Amino acid sequence: MIRLSVNINKIATLRNARGGNIPDVQKAAVDCERFGAQSVTVHPRPDERHIRYKDVELLRPLISTEFNIEGNPIPKFIELVVKYKPDQVTLVPDNPAQLTSNHGWDVVKHRRFLSDVISQFKKAGIRTSIFIDPVPKAVENAYFTGTDRVELYTESYATDYAKNREQAIRPFIKAATIAHNAGLGVNAGHDLNLDNLKYFAKNVPFLDEVSIGHALICDALYLGLENTIQLYLRALRQE
Repeated sequence: MIRLSVNINKIATLRNARGGNIPDVQKAAVDCERFGAQSVTVHPRPDERHIRYKDVELLRPLISTEFNIEGNPIPKFIELVVKYKPDQVTLVPDNPAQLTSNHGWDVVKHRRFLSDVISQFKKAGIRTSIFIDPVPKAVENAYFTGTDRVELYTESYATDYAKNREQAIRPFIKAATIAHNAGLGVNAGHDLNLDNLKYFAKNVPFLDEVSIGHALICDALYLGLENTIQLYLRALRQE
């Protein structure tokens, strides 16, 4: 069973646009679990333009499935993760100027840095994942960082899906196979949606988890959160 992790950043974006606590990020996280999501993801950025560091403190005791915190491992982020001990931390090479994550790690260039950071999280008993492009060299070198999993950056698949889905998915099949053979778990995320998710889940082997936020929350505006989560779960189950 491929697990669905719902990224609730966009819920926080909507809250922050008006101030106050509507919509309630904590309630949204609990509801995502209640409606069937097997994990909740947050991505606090230094400017706190969506999820705030305080949200992590408030969410940690509420989440009963799995809690995944993703972000760039700057010192403040590392301190936050070690303090609140999510089930998984996903390391993403974003910077404050980026609108959203748009590339994976250069694992060769940053291997020593990633290894040092990952060792801190593993000492704290936190499963680690690193965000990478579906490139064999990146996957092969990820093994040497000591990470438990990789998260394949799926923007290229989503962009090319309508043009040639067989070609678009090919690098992900290869990357997932290399990761599995190296003993790494396989996650995936970015721009997956109800149009392209089923084909991805059916064809990429050894997939443990997908993390979906923007598209899922947008669909929920029309379809309702509970119904939307069920539709994404159905796509993952190949129904």
